[in-house]
Amino acid sequence: MNKEEVSERRNRTKNMVDKWLEERQQMLVLYCQLAGLEPYTPDRSNTQLLRDFCQVLVDYIAFGHFEVYDRISRGDERRFQVQQVAEDVYPRVLEVTDLAVTFNDKYDSTEHEVGLDDLDKDLSKLGAELATRIEMEDRVIGALLH
Repeated sequence: MNKEEVSERRNRTKNMVDKWLEERQQMLVLYCQLAGLEPYTPDRSNTQLLRDFCQVLVDYIAFGHFEVYDRISRGDERRFQVQQVAEDVYPRVLEVTDLAVTFNDKYDSTEHEVGLDDLDKDLSKLGAELATRIEMEDRVIGALLH
């Protein structure tokens, strides 16, 4: 690989990581706004905030899987350290993904009235799991950027 190709690969990796972190930041901002609404009432603005959060959450989760982990698993990432870190964290990341999808399925519904009785508990559990996922992702990001 020549110097230009290496530089291009590094730029693509940096751009991917920047986009991932941007998605994460958007998700965290909405999470904090939503978590600050206690007690939850089903008024229109709260319902829209919950829907917005669910959409950004799914986008963030999907980006990690389909852009980052997919790239690594396809062999587009040749560095052993990156492959090893991704392999180590991916099972835990998948667990958090399942929880996030379940949260989304429960609360992002335009077809029926969403019950908010468990939202506080579900948000708390999701927040703890997202913190774990972020720690795992930071390990992958560190490997990708170094």
